[in-house]
Amino acid sequence: MIRRSGAGGPMMRSEFWGVSWMRTICLMYVFLSGLSVLSAQDLTIKRASSSIQIDGVMDEEAWQEAEVANNFNQYFPFDTSLADSQTEVRMTYDDRFLYVIAIMQNQGPRDYVVRSLRRDFRGRGYDSFSVVLDTYKDRSNAFVFGINPYGVQREGFITNGGIQTRTQGSSSENNAFTLTWDNKWRSHTRMLDSCWIAEFAIPFNSIRFRDDVDSWYVNFYRVDSEQAERSTWSHIPRNFSLINIGFNKEVQWDQPPQNKGKNISLIPYAGFRTSKNFEEGLPAERAFTAGGDAKIALSTALNLDLTINPDFSQVEADEQVTNLDRFEILFPEQRQFFLENADLFSNFGSDGARPFFSRRIGIVVDTATGTNVTNPLYVGARMTGNLSSKWRLGLMTIQAAPEKDIGIPSINYSVASIQHRIGQRSNIAGILINKQAFVDSLNGSFSWNPTDWNRTLGVDLNLATPDNRWNGKGYFHTSLDPSKLDSTYSAGFEINHETFDWEIRTDIRTIGANFNPDVGFVRRTNFAQWRATGYRNFYPSNKSIQSHGPGLDFDILRHNQFGITDWDANLLYRIDFKNNSRFNLRLRRQYTFLTDPFDPSGSDGLALPAQSDYTYNFMIADYRSDQRKSFFYELSTTNGEYFNGHLLNLEGTLSYRFGIKGTAAMNVAFNRIRLPGEYTDADLVLIGPRIDLTFTRALFWTTFVQYNEQINNVNINTRLQWRFKPASDLFIVYTDSYLAAEEDRIVDFARPKSRALVVKMNYWINL
Repeated sequence: MIRRSGAGGPMMRSEFWGVSWMRTICLMYVFLSGLSVLSAQDLTIKRASSSIQIDGVMDEEAWQEAEVANNFNQYFPFDTSLADSQTEVRMTYDDRFLYVIAIMQNQGPRDYVVRSLRRDFRGRGYDSFSVVLDTYKDRSNAFVFGINPYGVQREGFITNGGIQTRTQGSSSENNAFTLTWDNKWRSHTRMLDSCWIAEFAIPFNSIRFRDDVDSWYVNFYRVDSEQAERSTWSHIPRNFSLINIGFNKEVQWDQPPQNKGKNISLIPYAGFRTSKNFEEGLPAERAFTAGGDAKIALSTALNLDLTINPDFSQVEADEQVTNLDRFEILFPEQRQFFLENADLFSNFGSDGARPFFSRRIGIVVDTATGTNVTNPLYVGARMTGNLSSKWRLGLMTIQAAPEKDIGIPSINYSVASIQHRIGQRSNIAGILINKQAFVDSLNGSFSWNPTDWNRTLGVDLNLATPDNRWNGKGYFHTSLDPSKLDSTYSAGFEINHETFDWEIRTDIRTIGANFNPDVGFVRRTNFAQWRATGYRNFYPSNKSIQSHGPGLDFDILRHNQFGITDWDANLLYRIDFKNNSRFNLRLRRQYTFLTDPFDPSGSDGLALPAQSDYTYNFMIADYRSDQRKSFFYELSTTNGEYFNGHLLNLEGTLSYRFGIKGTAAMNVAFNRIRLPGEYTDADLVLIGPRIDLTFTRALFWTTFVQYNEQINNVNINTRLQWRFKPASDLFIVYTDSYLAAEEDRIVDFARPKSRALVVKMNYWINL
């Protein structure tokens, strides 16, 4: 637990107003709410009658006149009563800012739990308050601005209505909510014995909205660690996601908001990089780089992003995993340029069959070694946003530099998507993706290569009912390639049904043998698949369990040449505890037919022969502990039969939080594979200690080390970030890679593989 402090910064008590004044604000909560009590339906935002100072003190006349959003509903652990820890919120505005002030009531003196002082925190057990703004009123996309009691900000996007989609290997966090987007806004917090107070000023030019409407859909939610309670202003049934924006209330403006004046942001950067590849014996490379981005509002709802010589060196390296699968692993996009309105490009298709995946841009494959190589980008542009209440548009083009050393020409990546809203929460969308090589770019000139291109066309129908009980989609995509003329399709249909007692998801899809979207992500081709999952939920009157229930799951995959090649059937059980911990159990029977040779040990041993089949049984279990504790952990295991042998998998992350200053964690994965006869046994170990220190709200240091026995590699990544101005940073990033010692599993410092040092500064300028 983290105890409230009287030190400086956001914890400092106001000397001018005094503690008694702030305490009076908290104790007068009921009285003030009564002056402007609302109906259970909506709120009116009135223009501020006085200037607002962002200091966490509600002394301005405008706040006394503002209507109050109160009577927060409990979402977790129950959803049938008002919250035990109540919250009140007021909103007002002027020409430049939307202002929000929130008073979070406590049930007496208490401690607050936060993960660290790092921006963009996330977690179900950490104290926070968040504002959800559906500015387009489409109940599909929204902006989120949040804060914790120590004044740490976060901002992000909600897509797909806040409904989590089925994703291979996804975590328990909702993948319809991303916090990687960054922007400039102002805030201040104050902590007292009986409440904590947060005050926001959100610039209208930091968000996109329609200037022809006089209302938005809005919700507020709060996480209270002391009571392990999550609460919302607009009631959301607990069987739905906390960020499901289908339940947002309509908030009325006294006059439609306008974004007056210029709305242009420039984000130049300068950097230095030095690197050396020891394996190839090449001399060290040094380079100075400069470039930048620009954000230009073409209207209040349409934005133009420009980039020149973009550099993504501030992004952390992907943390390694042990891959015992036969297929490629998808890592999420983290680069800022691709994030705003990313759903216009990335939400087409389904899990493992995406026609567009932005991480294909800026990375090429060296065919000689099979490794990924960073590909510099010359210039890029993205225009995204709303054309009207019914139409959304996304256009993007990026020109990549040639890689002469490996014979890769300059390539242009262009994408166009259009989306038309149907009813309240449904839409139909189309996408065109073009990858075009330039034949003479390796010789310094540019002309179209008539035979080196790849295109993908697609249409998706996304459906969701107003009451959130039903949602789903149907889609058809086709790739165009000079060398592949038939079986170039991907099609599917999925439907999800969710009620208080039942959760049912099913989808059917098929992918042709030659479906080949070069700028997409496709795990496998030439198959048809049907899969379904169903859970029955129970909500007991129990002191420790919030909900639990059994489930069934199956997955059948038919190869168009070999027939049924994969199926699995699962008995499931899950338990959600009131302290935010969770337990999942899966008993699986699985069948696999190998179309190609495959080494299940993952260690380049003797492969199982093609066209052999295996049926095996095993158990999968995982547990996530209470994140509010200083020591918390996630553990998982897979144990049982594995092809023609046995697998014991143990994975976990053990974390310890140093107050508000950061977290030390140890990621461990151990796979013990035993195969009969001449096949190779393996003990694969992956160890990844990580330390994340936040010295202040502006100075962060992250270091992680990864030992991966499967690829005989030790990787070190350390990153220092100084946020010297809002959304402006200095990064120092050092990476080092070594061959692991073969016998005692320690780093062989005498055998480095590669090393790099990057120093970069970017500065956000609003014109």
